[in-house]
Amino acid sequence: MSDTFQISPPLSQGVGYGIIVGLGAAFAIGMSSVSWFLSRYMNEVQDSEMFMTARHSVKVGLTASAVVSSWTIAATLLTSTTYGYSYGVSGPYWYAAGACVQILLFSVAAIELKRRAPNAQTFLQVARVRYGTAVHVMFSLYSLVYQLISAVNLLVGGSTVFSVMTGVDRNACCFLFPIGVVIYTLMGGIKATFVTDWVHTMIIYVIMLMSVFVVYSTSDLVGSPERMWELLHEAATLHPVSGNAEGSYLTMKSPEGGYVGLVFVGAGFAAAVDSQLFQKAIAADPRSTSAGYILGGLSWFTIPFVLASTYGILAAATEHLPQFPTYPNTMNAYEVSSGMAMPYAALAVMGKGGVVAIMLMVFMAVTSAMSSETVATTALLTYNVYQAYINPHATGRQLIHFSNWVVPIFAIVAAGVAVGFNHAGFSVSFLITAIGIFVDSAIVPMACTIMWRKQSKAAALIAPLASSAAGILAWILKAYTEYGTITIATLSENLPLVAGNMMSLCGPLVLTPLITFLKPEDFDWQILKTEIKSDQPEPQEIDIQRELEDEKILLTARNRSIAMSLFLTLAFLILWPIPMYASDYVFSKGFFKGWVVAIFLWAFFAAGTITLLPVWEARESIRAFVRLVTGKKVLDGDVARDGEGDGLGDQANSESKSEKGFSLKVKGEGVL
Repeated sequence: MSDTFQISPPLSQGVGYGIIVGLGAAFAIGMSSVSWFLSRYMNEVQDSEMFMTARHSVKVGLTASAVVSSWTIAATLLTSTTYGYSYGVSGPYWYAAGACVQILLFSVAAIELKRRAPNAQTFLQVARVRYGTAVHVMFSLYSLVYQLISAVNLLVGGSTVFSVMTGVDRNACCFLFPIGVVIYTLMGGIKATFVTDWVHTMIIYVIMLMSVFVVYSTSDLVGSPERMWELLHEAATLHPVSGNAEGSYLTMKSPEGGYVGLVFVGAGFAAAVDSQLFQKAIAADPRSTSAGYILGGLSWFTIPFVLASTYGILAAATEHLPQFPTYPNTMNAYEVSSGMAMPYAALAVMGKGGVVAIMLMVFMAVTSAMSSETVATTALLTYNVYQAYINPHATGRQLIHFSNWVVPIFAIVAAGVAVGFNHAGFSVSFLITAIGIFVDSAIVPMACTIMWRKQSKAAALIAPLASSAAGILAWILKAYTEYGTITIATLSENLPLVAGNMMSLCGPLVLTPLITFLKPEDFDWQILKTEIKSDQPEPQEIDIQRELEDEKILLTARNRSIAMSLFLTLAFLILWPIPMYASDYVFSKGFFKGWVVAIFLWAFFAAGTITLLPVWEARESIRAFVRLVTGKKVLDGDVARDGEGDGLGDQANSESKSEKGFSLKVKGEGVL
């Protein structure tokens, strides 16, 4: 495989560095200013509890946008588009469906964590209380490995796109991307990541809507679903897709596309090992967890499905036209694995402006997800290493001081590893599809830690390690038996990836109950409430009525989440795709037009949900904030009496008063 790109950078280095440094600085200044305003006007003190958990107060809209942003990495944009280019309409669907169901199913575990360990700062604290040091350290290592590789994957993907499109140095990009992230994360903690998640995700959705309108409505090269259908038929004649019905790009009958779904069921579940997803659940208001994760999952499905159904099949449809950047050649294997289908297609249809739009989306995905990984890693090392084993009696001030060191160190380490991976030839597609083989084995034991009182310590310890070893072995052996050699290229093929991911994911489904039934435990969930406490030094008043109300709400939400997540998982993985696969149907022009209409509807639903819902939920906060900043009287409708508010200004030690003598507890949670 030639490690070269066939085109010269269409944009100057100044554009690349301008986006990375300029936008990075803008977000650093903007989010730091928001944190200062919250502290100055809303009495929001940045102690360790606020830094790590936002005091468990984030509402549905921001929870959903944070889930979408955390799940939207560079590979979401680049790799999904690669599969659209390679396998046609089935590739985008299977990528989106295969990696979406985990968010839906995770909503159940998120609620159980909120219900059984309401004061937890990280999920791993639960593992330590229940199983002790050995299991706690093992789960921590699994999570830390995923967080590091995920951050590295972000930097590898982002640096590749910026280097190819602008000629900037890839090594420099790896170190420049995290700078702004470090600054606003240090200033605002997880609250800053929620706010930036919303801003970044909103920008991605705006560009996504622009893209589908340009490609399917206004561009001279395509401009309509009918023309896209015709171009895809021409492309299938010139280079048919092996295994697809009639070699067409316009069919769900695609064995390789199905393998993509299986790979990303495994690779997607790997993200459940990442403690940052639990971190979002911990920060969410108990009333927001279920709806936030369900809406987040449905909205995230849209990003790879819509973008890859736009740019991925666009690259396949236009590759034989003179406007395509590599014409008269097709993209080589290195360009395909590096995710160049998206920027190349944008360049063909929208010129340099399209490339800038793609670079903006990649920048948003990289920095937002990097911020989430940084906070999650900081929480992991602060509470599960420093407080657990180095300084058990650490004060809140000591915890925040330690975390302030972890943030820049993690960024430097991730950037350094990314540079090494770039030079070693690891692509963004390889990293995202292979990571599940190493960490999927921890998913079932981690879920059982919070959901099954019978799971034994031996099962939690042995099942992950044995299944990881089996998954790696299956991956390597399948690559060798199928292709006769072990290389990055053969290990990146779908069959070895399916074998490794499925073995790692499914192994604990057998081993965990088998080992547990030899000597089951009967864990008392109440221990989690008594052993895991907030790190705030002053005693907190316990509102028994509020706790009972939260418990009832969470039980109802759990049952609803189980029903909805199972139904949606069944719909995404079986009810929608399997009948179309079994029928060998090749889309007619009319059917493809309906498919494009569905793409538009998904795009509008997700964009509206993620963009507008947080603003609506924050309307009282925004109104009160504006009136405070402008020195106007805060109205009764903007505040709540003590105990009623749980929003931005809801601090236990708040001393700010309105003119009527109320504690300033702004109702709702949102953008600010």
